[in-house]
Amino acid sequence: MKKICFGLSTLILICVMACNTPTKIGTTTSLPQLGKSSLKEVIKAMTLDEKANLVIGMGFFVPGLPAEMFPPIAEADKTTPEKVVGAAGRTHAIPRLGIPSLTVSDGPAGVRIDAIRNNDNSKTYYATAFPIGTALASTWDTALVKELGVAFGSEVRDYGIDVLLGPAMNIHRNSLGGRNFEYYSEDPLVSGRMAAAIVNGVQSNGVGTSIKHFAANNNEFNRMSMNVQVSERALREIYLKNFQIALQNSNPWTIMSSYNLINGTYTSQSKELLNTVLRQEWGFKGMVMTDWFAGKNAVEQMVAGNDLLMPGNLTQKDAIVAAVNNKTLPLSTLDENVERILNLILKSPTFLGFKYSNKPDLQKNAAISRKVAADAMILLKNEATLPLATGKKVAVFGNTSYNMIAGGTGSGDVHKAYMISLNQGLENAKYTVDAALTTTYKAYSIAEKAKQPKPRTPFDPIVAIPEMPIDAALAAKMATDNEVAIITIGKNSGEFADRTLDIDFNLTAAETAMINAVSQAFRAKGKKVIAVLNIGGVIETATWRDKVDAILLSWQTGLETGNAVADVLSGAVNPSAKLATTFPINYKDEASSKNFPGKELATNDNKPASMIESKPSEITYEEGIYIGYRYFNTFNVKTAYPFGFGLSYTNFSYGDVKLSATNFKDKITATITITNTGKVAGKEVVELYLRAPDRKLFKPDMELKAFGKTNILKPNESQTMTFTLTANDLASFNTATSSWMAEVGTYTVKIGASSADIKKTATFTLDKDLELEKVNKVLVPKVQITEIRK
Repeated sequence: MKKICFGLSTLILICVMACNTPTKIGTTTSLPQLGKSSLKEVIKAMTLDEKANLVIGMGFFVPGLPAEMFPPIAEADKTTPEKVVGAAGRTHAIPRLGIPSLTVSDGPAGVRIDAIRNNDNSKTYYATAFPIGTALASTWDTALVKELGVAFGSEVRDYGIDVLLGPAMNIHRNSLGGRNFEYYSEDPLVSGRMAAAIVNGVQSNGVGTSIKHFAANNNEFNRMSMNVQVSERALREIYLKNFQIALQNSNPWTIMSSYNLINGTYTSQSKELLNTVLRQEWGFKGMVMTDWFAGKNAVEQMVAGNDLLMPGNLTQKDAIVAAVNNKTLPLSTLDENVERILNLILKSPTFLGFKYSNKPDLQKNAAISRKVAADAMILLKNEATLPLATGKKVAVFGNTSYNMIAGGTGSGDVHKAYMISLNQGLENAKYTVDAALTTTYKAYSIAEKAKQPKPRTPFDPIVAIPEMPIDAALAAKMATDNEVAIITIGKNSGEFADRTLDIDFNLTAAETAMINAVSQAFRAKGKKVIAVLNIGGVIETATWRDKVDAILLSWQTGLETGNAVADVLSGAVNPSAKLATTFPINYKDEASSKNFPGKELATNDNKPASMIESKPSEITYEEGIYIGYRYFNTFNVKTAYPFGFGLSYTNFSYGDVKLSATNFKDKITATITITNTGKVAGKEVVELYLRAPDRKLFKPDMELKAFGKTNILKPNESQTMTFTLTANDLASFNTATSSWMAEVGTYTVKIGASSADIKKTATFTLDKDLELEKVNKVLVPKVQITEIRK
């Protein structure tokens, strides 16, 4: 054997070369592997380039659109096949360390993916369109909403998706908010509990959710650069409170930061918001991701604790790598971001090797959607009209009756297999729908749609065709030939634009003329007129509601809307939903109407706004804590339909409120017995409001602190509802001390059927001021905000 000798310097050189020779991608020998090695070992083995890749997504590229519309992404990312075609985004894989790519998908009312792949119509990937968020909140039934969440999550799982980008849960600050349909309520308690119910349902399938948009994302106007100037108290009590409640009642895998700035800082770049409040004060352990293209500075986002930048681009990656190299971004900070992403990956179905089917049970889920849709519909008016006996001859008016709106546009839309229109639903329920009128509407719709220009991009808004004119002669003939009229008013909205006052909030001239013509013709013959509101946001009703005999607010309740409307109209389902957002008489009656949607700021930049970049703008929340019913009740402003309102086909009586004590210690329990005093079975939403003393801090007249829904009660059947109030329920935020405080004095418990229909009250006292929790002095406005006071 030939003897080989090495000098010391040669041995050192060989060792150095061995230590620095990169392992080929895909080679796993001696390398740490995710799930088998500790996270510290895996992170230590990652190169800086790999870490920077992991904290940005794989980019956003739409075939057929100019590349210059979007920030630059790697060519390899463009050509890497999507696991789920049409999903919203992906993360980078690092195969040599056993790290797979995850898939995230919109949206809040159903899985948003492409229904057809590669032009192959032999296989379809449809998803269930579920009721919109505002409709879900109208059920006031967290158990039912969780049941829907379980069905929703099963489709996320079965289509191979890891994280659902939802639920969306921002506050209804103003009726014209373009994405209000995705959101739940004007009240943080309703918003928080509904979001938690969806999260718990979806995640029971072993997939994740991303509650969004954190926080104060309350309009679409210049959303990419809108600076929200808001007081610490309004933030804590309204715009952050709903997220806090959701986290207290669920454990979402991720949270999505919003587009806007809060008091001068982008939310995705706000360490005060994402680390101090979210992680330190609230104890959130999960991952934070940006909304798509949100924020301006990738390095500041990393420092703030915004772990994943979506959809990701090369400019962000280069900035992160450069910042680590020049020591402006500590490697330890980047490692924390990476670790939180790896923790998410570890529990994902992709990492765990789940064999997804691409075949969710769409029939079963459609039945659940229909069931929830019927429970989400609100009876606003009923003058001896409903329920409507089946078999009647019905004239159905309104374009939307024949083309109902399942949900809003943008990321909240769903590619569904079908949509049940109102005329179909009525026919399925054994009503006789006037065939001649149906033919007229369908012909009109085809002709008008042919006139519309084709959308240039997937992001172009869908423009509704004009309402078909109804002249007196046609209305008179329909009144002669039919027993009852049903008029559908349809209004849609979505991402990228807020609603307008003249078209979306108020009725158009054509809609008003239709109601007038139909009402006059049918009432002249002593026949009833029913209005169905297939809408995603609040509309004006005061000027026309006396012209109809019944109003059913159907919202946008998914692919089975037509069947569900018929279920309620016929009495197969007794309506039990109630408003989770107020209907004002006039738009100007809203406190926020004075400054919505904000204003653009003067700049020297003449660059036009785009889908991913808007003009610097600002809005000041001058109404402070007085949002929705908090404002209307406190300042005695009349409403068309108050928060919490909804009728039934039966009646309920409320017994006396019984408190467990008259003096508050650690908690107090309120009980009340609800009895069905009518003739048909039904469910009642019971709402508990609290009026607090205001010696030191100004307060709303009352605030919702608890709610519940009875079981289906038969005639003369009763159920006792129990609610527990803790010290936190008594507290308001004291800006001067940065603490939550309950004031000494008398508290009034108000239990009723709406915020304006309090049935019973009781009082208890608190003997001394309680400072419950002192928090950090953060998110302070940089300008003086003059808020309204009572």
